[in-house]
Amino acid sequence: MVTSTPGPHDNPVNMEIQPASPDIRALTEEVLVVPVFKSETPRDGLIGLLDSLTGGAIADVINSGEFDGSDSQTVFLHRTGELACRRLLLCGAGNQQSLSAAKLSELAGTAVRAIQNTRTKGLAFLARGNGLPANLAQQVVEGVLIGRLSSALYDSSADKPQLERLIVAVEGSEGDRLELAIETGRIMGEATNLARQFGNEPSNVMTPAEMALRTEEIAEREALRVEVLGEPELRQKGFGALLAVSSGSAEPPRLIILDYSPGQHHLPSEQVDEADGEMIALVGKGVTFDSGGISIKPAATMDEMKFDMCGGAAVIGAMQAVARIKPRIRVLGIIPACENMPSGRSYKPGDVVRGLGGQTIEVINTDAEGRLILSDAITYAVQRGASAIIDAATLTGTCVVALGEIRAGVMGTDGRLIEELISAGEQSGERIWRLPLDDRYGEQISSQIADIKNDGGRPAGAITAAMFLKAFAGQTPWAHLDIAGTAWINAAKPFMAKGATGFGVRTLANFVLARANTVIQATVDCD
Repeated sequence: MVTSTPGPHDNPVNMEIQPASPDIRALTEEVLVVPVFKSETPRDGLIGLLDSLTGGAIADVINSGEFDGSDSQTVFLHRTGELACRRLLLCGAGNQQSLSAAKLSELAGTAVRAIQNTRTKGLAFLARGNGLPANLAQQVVEGVLIGRLSSALYDSSADKPQLERLIVAVEGSEGDRLELAIETGRIMGEATNLARQFGNEPSNVMTPAEMALRTEEIAEREALRVEVLGEPELRQKGFGALLAVSSGSAEPPRLIILDYSPGQHHLPSEQVDEADGEMIALVGKGVTFDSGGISIKPAATMDEMKFDMCGGAAVIGAMQAVARIKPRIRVLGIIPACENMPSGRSYKPGDVVRGLGGQTIEVINTDAEGRLILSDAITYAVQRGASAIIDAATLTGTCVVALGEIRAGVMGTDGRLIEELISAGEQSGERIWRLPLDDRYGEQISSQIADIKNDGGRPAGAITAAMFLKAFAGQTPWAHLDIAGTAWINAAKPFMAKGATGFGVRTLANFVLARANTVIQATVDCD
């Protein structure tokens, strides 16, 4: 049995998650969820058995045209015949060949959202699709947890989730050896929801100080080392770019540093340890509200700019997942947190600021603030000796124009690192597309007064923003995830509530896990 334990600001209702045999006659929860493929009929295999057990109820909804197995279709059946469950939920799974484990996660989210107003306390899900049973089980758990979370944090009339039990069965499996997969799914789902909750908070609540405080609570709970630098320390150490962005706000900035180290007791003596120097740095943009500063944004949709810290939230969520899974690799999480506001103290277009590494930056646009705070954080990661750096940020509107809400953009200096990120994203169902980073794009951010300028104009804006960040990574392998289009949804999806999506949490966590396995395998191969 695996019990879902909430964090300090999670929904207070725990959820018990258990594996089970895929015998549909033995699944006794209130609601049984069965994915149905578009090509299936009441005469086929499992669907034929369901139709027989329900006295022809499946044939009725299919023959009437009410349900045909198309993506995201759902139909509730109260006539369950010989089944032990009280209700049956059929979920359209589309084409059988295209139902990946990641897509199954969305289907599981769709199912749990379909029952959210039914006061169901127990749900059994029969996973079907392509892939190993463990992968399917993990994705079902992730999808249910993500689908279960509401974004109505402060709506006192909103219904609270009632689901308390989830039973996971996988077609073709006897239910054995699914415990680890269920636990991993729980960890990934909870970490994603943690990031979503951070992103959904209003900016008067989720200030840089509050972001740091909650992260310290998480660090204490998960046995992570944490350090928070306030304004005096940042000024003393020379974080000039971060301090410039925060200068117009009454809320002081923070630099949040989370440190995961595997510890010798987790490692066989013959395998890799901390002394080998492999240390991944995850850097996340944490602008808790972005007005644009002096280069102020239009009023329309400015309320959504509370989500400009979703890169930082993704790093915090990923670090929670890493701490729970305990891979054998050192990981730093670095989150520069601040507000970008206009005032008499604000930095201005035309200003020149000096970053942590001493480079001078000509400010062209104060609404190009994310790259400024990331430049200091990336420099700090280099100074700490990171062997690879990945930053995640809601950085540019031009990336949204290029890729929409479907894919995040990735750019960087290391092809292997980029391919690993893309692969981790595919595993997570978080799709990523590589954009070019030719040297000539750097011409757009060449300054006549300083070492570099922070804005190269609208053409290739996502790329020139990445070119700016590249200047601070030095020789360290580095990759940049622009999640501006994927970190937030303006309308609810069948599988997820409106608001922050938690995009990047599972990609970053899966990247770390894969990189840890690679390091260990390389060590073993050399012995």
